[in-house]
Amino acid sequence: MARYTHIAVLGAGAWGTALANLAARNAAKVHLWAHDPNHAIEMTATGVNARRLPGVPLPANLVPTAALADIANAEAIFLAVPAQAVRQTCLALAEIIGNDVPLVICAKGIERTSGLFLSEVIAEVLPENPGAVLSGPSFAEDVAKGLPTAVTLAARSEDEAAELARTLATPWFRLYHSRDIRGVEIGGAAKNVLAIASGIAAGRGLGASAGAALIARGFAELSRFGRAYGADVATLAGLSGLGDLVLTCTSGQSRNFSFGFALGRGKDIAAARAEGHTTEGVFTAGVLVDLAHRKGIDMPISEAVDAVLAERISIDAAIEALLARPLKSELTQALSNEG
Repeated sequence: MARYTHIAVLGAGAWGTALANLAARNAAKVHLWAHDPNHAIEMTATGVNARRLPGVPLPANLVPTAALADIANAEAIFLAVPAQAVRQTCLALAEIIGNDVPLVICAKGIERTSGLFLSEVIAEVLPENPGAVLSGPSFAEDVAKGLPTAVTLAARSEDEAAELARTLATPWFRLYHSRDIRGVEIGGAAKNVLAIASGIAAGRGLGASAGAALIARGFAELSRFGRAYGADVATLAGLSGLGDLVLTCTSGQSRNFSFGFALGRGKDIAAARAEGHTTEGVFTAGVLVDLAHRKGIDMPISEAVDAVLAERISIDAAIEALLARPLKSELTQALSNEG
């Protein structure tokens, strides 16, 4: 049995709702916080999150709310808000939660205003609250349907990670635990940017061979970046690194891939984002490239995505530039910071 009996999930998107449903199987009480009060009212009245996860009933012990005060006594908190809203959310939590309540980051990104990883944001705003990270190849709809899914949960210690993992564990949702917080969050952040590139290639009709090459070369970029920032190589090759990269770069369920696909089909950036869902890679691309430059890491695919999003270069020019890169030894570049 999980140690935690009162869980809070902040963020009533599809992913937050799926996680809250899992937690409700293992905890006596779960609060699902929505930023929009009307959204919380709707979920309470209908027993379903029709906006983000339609057709999936909310368990009786899952309580929607828009009042942060309702989670003041929560024993563990899962942050499923967008990555760029983590700081604001933590500042609000600082007024109501006690020390030592663990905060599990379920978003995938880097704070673009500061260049901080999300675990660093928690450490800065709530230094007395232990931070953890949940990431891996997972779609909310699959989890909600009970389809087999495996992810990684990283915390300061193996015991803490295992305890938090038990909060969400079900026969179909398997959580591997880790102490490599930085490696897990880097995999989740970088893969979103690379998925935009894969979507662009698919939208442009470049073929399956190009798609496979992008994933392989994208993983090389992710690995170089991760090693430079202290990630464990095994983490980068695991579920939250390579696993999540493959899923996000190959599925139309991925918001980042779908966004890139729309760009590849000729839509402008505003039209590609018009569906209103958060596309984390759009916010992460620039800061990922900036952090890479600080350590002299060559990330040509990520740089091309950033240049396209900033409208410094056209998609066709970006593709041409990538294809024109000088030939190198694969082994030599894999062991260096150069791509």
